[in-house]
Amino acid sequence: MLKNIWDFFQNEVLGMKWLNRLIDSALTAAGLDTSDRVGGSIQFFIYDTIKIMILLGFLILMISYIQSYFPPERTRKILGRFKGIWANIIAALLGTVTPFCSCSSIPLFIGFTSAGLPLGVTFSFLISSPMVDLGSLVLLMSIFGWKVAIVYVVVGLAIAVVGGTLIEKMHLENQVEEFIRNGKAIDVPQEELTPKDRLKYAWEQVVSTAKKVAPYVLIGVGIGAFIHNWIPEDLIVKVLGTGNPFGVIIATIAGVPMYADIFGCIPIAEALLAKGARLGVVLSFMMGVTTLSLPSMIMLKKAIKPKLLGVFIAICTIGIIIVGYFFNVIQYLLI
Repeated sequence: MLKNIWDFFQNEVLGMKWLNRLIDSALTAAGLDTSDRVGGSIQFFIYDTIKIMILLGFLILMISYIQSYFPPERTRKILGRFKGIWANIIAALLGTVTPFCSCSSIPLFIGFTSAGLPLGVTFSFLISSPMVDLGSLVLLMSIFGWKVAIVYVVVGLAIAVVGGTLIEKMHLENQVEEFIRNGKAIDVPQEELTPKDRLKYAWEQVVSTAKKVAPYVLIGVGIGAFIHNWIPEDLIVKVLGTGNPFGVIIATIAGVPMYADIFGCIPIAEALLAKGARLGVVLSFMMGVTTLSLPSMIMLKKAIKPKLLGVFIAICTIGIIIVGYFFNVIQYLLI
């Protein structure tokens, strides 16, 4: 009974399969054949756009309400209480309740570094924030199931902790730009918000974030619809399937030029998986997009010097590739 309840929750609540059936019926009534490429593309586009935007609104409302308890000053004070690897773990965990993309996380990273927090701790936060968040957990559950979603979050946090620890051990503080190292944190008095204030703040975040990510969601869904209905399955399997041992590396590199958050990646990942791409390949692509996107690296280059930037990219890339092959092995064993 519990399995039936969970399957219903995953398929009908998170996956919104009822919405897909409703759109299929509406398009069929309008004279479109959803089994052909054009009709299938339209169905995929409408269904995924509505589904992701509904989940987007709900998740941002929930996460922003939680985030209202962790403004930058309070987060900095929390991180300042811990030492060693525990500080890296707490920084990685706090990264899960912060903004959804790496470009939004970089200003917080700069603020924490200016405040004198250890460099490795701030990098654990920087890696975790775009790669792993509460929203990604729910979205991944809607497509891949709860087991894959939880393992994804755990390994993402592990990359953040290990990456930050390695950077700390390398003593690269002199690779941070001088204007950041010499900056001083401003202690802003914490204003105690009422539940109504927090709800208002959360709703404002919903509107603001939805406006910013909507174009990327539409682009991601468009790419997903194209992959799902127009690219031959044999080609996807050949390039990103079991037969290509370099599929994980290709997917990781392919994600770098893109700029999107988890919401823009999901429809592409969904389409690739449906076409026969390996699970590890799909997750590597998502991690590459959210963590190593070119616009984010350009922003980060303003704050740190080339050597530290190179170390950051190398650690993230190696970690993502290892995770990709790890998931491929898990999928192979399960099948």
